[in-house]
Amino acid sequence: MMLLLIPELREGNESWWNIFQPSHQNQAISYAKAVQVSSPAVVNIYSEEIQTRPNYARSQRNTTVLGSGVIMDSNGYLLTNYHVVQNATLITVLLQDGQEFHAEVIGYDRFTDLAVLKVKAINLPVIPQNKNQKSLAGDVVLAIGNPLNLGQTITQGIISATGRSGLSNTSYLQFLQIDAAINSGNSGGALVDSNGVLVGINSLKFSELNPNYDIQGISFAVPYKLAHKIMTKIIEHGRVIRGWLGIVSESYNQNLKGFTIKAVEPNSPAFNAGLKAGDIVYQIGDIPIHSTIQALDIVAETAPGTELNFKAYRDKQSLDIKVTILDLE
Repeated sequence: MMLLLIPELREGNESWWNIFQPSHQNQAISYAKAVQVSSPAVVNIYSEEIQTRPNYARSQRNTTVLGSGVIMDSNGYLLTNYHVVQNATLITVLLQDGQEFHAEVIGYDRFTDLAVLKVKAINLPVIPQNKNQKSLAGDVVLAIGNPLNLGQTITQGIISATGRSGLSNTSYLQFLQIDAAINSGNSGGALVDSNGVLVGINSLKFSELNPNYDIQGISFAVPYKLAHKIMTKIIEHGRVIRGWLGIVSESYNQNLKGFTIKAVEPNSPAFNAGLKAGDIVYQIGDIPIHSTIQALDIVAETAPGTELNFKAYRDKQSLDIKVTILDLE
């Protein structure tokens, strides 16, 4: 009877067994596509330095610093870490397809440890970018670079936290904290998401800042938006022009919005304008202030010579203090 109703059950036709088989297995999770679209734009960087050895009659020797870089523009602009190229007399860039170029330093920024390089080439592979890219804790990320000169290597992890600051002498610098393995040679390489889109430039490793601790799974990257902004300024001006206020601040006030000035640097814009330790800044221009980082971001983005109006509390009195922002050199 079943053979009449279901002809597929007749002998010699095994396809009917498929109706009793479970659906096809889930495909294995793979980031191969993300690597495929992003890795061609991640390069090896070899920086040759000439060092003088005082103990050997001031003899000289050549040393090579290993790092990675990211092609940001098809006309030959690359981002890397400043410490990779800071003392270089010759910089060699090696692409994954075997092409090799000499690079020149267009400019650098010590505060973010970023440098912009230029090679004489066109139609280079460019890392995928999204100007509206936003990273969240828990996002899967891939770190691409050339650790220990092993060749291009991919490590995987997640974004552990965003907005980690205080890792340099500019408190408005915000890092991405990641747990992907970052080793010597990864510096300046790409941090991409699971689609291969650039998330950040791999930078400081926490263990380098705290050599006395055995730190595992804590590394850092400069966020894409900040890195791209730094690159644009360097290409336009040869350096990053930042506004400077000249204060040391305390954290958010529980009772009042804003931040408290802990100290004022002598001969700084804040000092010359009359801001004092203990002042609580709650507004700059028309913008209410919620944190020190927000305030210093506003100052940093202000062109030197611009006058900003600071609203602050001092001894329970509200003051308007005009500050002429200067250049942080």
